[in-house]
Amino acid sequence: MSRMVFVNGDLVPEEQATVSVFDHGYLYGDGVFEGIRAYDGKIFRLEEHVDRLYESAHCIMMEIPYTREQMQRAIIDTVKANGLRDAYIRVVVSRGKGDLGMNPKNCPGCQIVIIAGKIAVFPPELYEDGIEAVTVPTRRNVVGALDPRIKSLNYLNNIMAHIEATRAGAREALMLNSEGYVTEGAADNIFVYRRGVLWTPPKYLGILEGITREAVMGLARGEGIPVEESPITRHDIYTGDECFVTGTAAEIMPIVEVDSRVVGTGKPGPVTRRLTELYRELVIEEGTPLE
Repeated sequence: MSRMVFVNGDLVPEEQATVSVFDHGYLYGDGVFEGIRAYDGKIFRLEEHVDRLYESAHCIMMEIPYTREQMQRAIIDTVKANGLRDAYIRVVVSRGKGDLGMNPKNCPGCQIVIIAGKIAVFPPELYEDGIEAVTVPTRRNVVGALDPRIKSLNYLNNIMAHIEATRAGAREALMLNSEGYVTEGAADNIFVYRRGVLWTPPKYLGILEGITREAVMGLARGEGIPVEESPITRHDIYTGDECFVTGTAAEIMPIVEVDSRVVGTGKPGPVTRRLTELYRELVIEEGTPLE
C-alpha cells in the first residue's frame, strides 16, 4: 500500500507527492517544520505543536494560508489516511515556488506538506543502557542571527553537529553557544540532575522550546523535583548525577558519558527512569483522538 502524503490540500500517493525544484524551501531552506508523535490513536500535544509552527512562520514573516484548526484537521486526516495509530508526523511549510532569486515576494504562496510514518531515532536497548555524547566544534546558532526558537528548514547547524558527533563515535552531540554555555543536543533539549535539582538551559541562551522539554519539566515538578532553567556548563554535566536529552522523536534518552567522562554511575539513574516511566504514561493518556 502506497503511503499517502498531504500536499497543498490533497492527499496523494507518495509517488505523486512532488515539490518544485524552484521551491524556496529546497533552494534556500526557507520555511518551517514540526515533528509530532501519535500514540495509540492519539496525537500528543497537537495544539502546542501547531502553535509553535505558526509562531515560527510568523517570525520569518511567512503567512500560512490555513487556520490552526484547519492545520490540525489536515494532520489528523493524514495520519488516518495511512491507517496509523502510532506514528511520527512531519509537517513542512515552505515559502513556496519562486525563482532562483532570494526575493520571497516572487513566491505567490506557501507549500504545505504533511507526512506520516514510523521513526526510530535510537535502538530500543539504548534506552536501558544510555548513550555517549561529545562536545562538537559547531556552535549553536547565535540568537541574533537565526534564533533557534524558530524551527526552520535551515537545519545545517544541527546536521553538522550530528555529523561531528557520529564521526567522534558518539550517539549525541553537545552543542555550546558562542559564550561556551551548554545549549542542547543535535536535535534534542538537554537536562542534568545535580545535587537534587533538575537543570536545563534557559531559552535565551539559544535553544528550541521543546514540547517534550516542557512536558518533562511539568512531570518533574509534579514529583516534587526542583527544576531550574539556568545556564549550565560542561563542568555541571561532567559532575552531574544524571543527564538526559528530550525530543519528540527521541522522547527521553539517558546520557551516561560525556567527553569520556562518566556521568553519575555510568547508568541511567532513578530520576531519569522515573521521568521516562511517567512520560510514557502521559503520551498514552493525553492527546487529540484520531476518531
